[in-house]
Amino acid sequence: MFTVFGFYKFKKLKSLNSNKIILQKLFIENNIKGIFIISKEGINGTLSGELENIFIIKKKIKSLLKFVKYDNENFSKSEFQPFHKPKVKIKKEVVPMGLKILLKAQKINHLNPSKWDSLIKNKNTFILDVRKPFEYKVGTFKRAVNPNIEYFREFPQYLNGLDKKKPVAMFCTGGIRCEKASVYLNQKGFKKVFQLKGGILNYLKKTDKKSSMWKGECFVFDNRVSVKHNLSVGSYSICGGCRKPISTKDKGSKKYEIGVSCSTCHDTLTEKQKNRFRMRQMQIKRAKEAGKKHIFQKEFK
Repeated sequence: MFTVFGFYKFKKLKSLNSNKIILQKLFIENNIKGIFIISKEGINGTLSGELENIFIIKKKIKSLLKFVKYDNENFSKSEFQPFHKPKVKIKKEVVPMGLKILLKAQKINHLNPSKWDSLIKNKNTFILDVRKPFEYKVGTFKRAVNPNIEYFREFPQYLNGLDKKKPVAMFCTGGIRCEKASVYLNQKGFKKVFQLKGGILNYLKKTDKKSSMWKGECFVFDNRVSVKHNLSVGSYSICGGCRKPISTKDKGSKKYEIGVSCSTCHDTLTEKQKNRFRMRQMQIKRAKEAGKKHIFQKEFK
């Protein structure tokens, strides 16, 4: 069993290149895999490994980057390793909005799941899903609206068109995309901006399915693909052609071919691409038959 640790921290950082080297070495030494983004404004990541090693890394990150507490952290379990290697990436921003935002200059209303439910039951509340369209299709809250934009840097333009008089309740997977969007709205004069504390993952972990306002599953950016209530691994897979999540229903399409295409990308892929994906799928099949590991480990469930 692997422990999956998701987190972020907004903090002014320097020496990004040297810290990248140190972090990469720490992850390899402690058999930690996952994605770690570091920028001048802070960090954002999801790491996976044995529980003991995760707690070691959690402390070492705080010590190296000199902070006491993460802005947000969440833990879940996976029967298989959801990442195949550790990646440390240097970015201009932890969330690319293309704007300089003073995150500590504003107080954001973070709501726990029970208070969140009360807010979104109010029909006057505008419920905003700030994730990408394909994430929204996997699952979302009742009455939630998605901006239908591909890049988060396009988000400010969409936010400028919202009604300042209405309460805005926004959410994302772990909370980090909302942190910037919430502050931006406050700076634009919105008075009633609320954010789901810990994001969808915290909600699914703490909310009973019977009383939940959530519909569907939650897409995650690792080989689990999606998670359900209690953060158990979901039913979605990844299309081998377009790398978008596909449901059991999607697999019933005549345009679906395992590891190759789905109804979304079948008509846009060339035969050369499809043949290349078929070769890759054959390698996965042979690895599975031989009892060997492969990077697409959800196939082994």
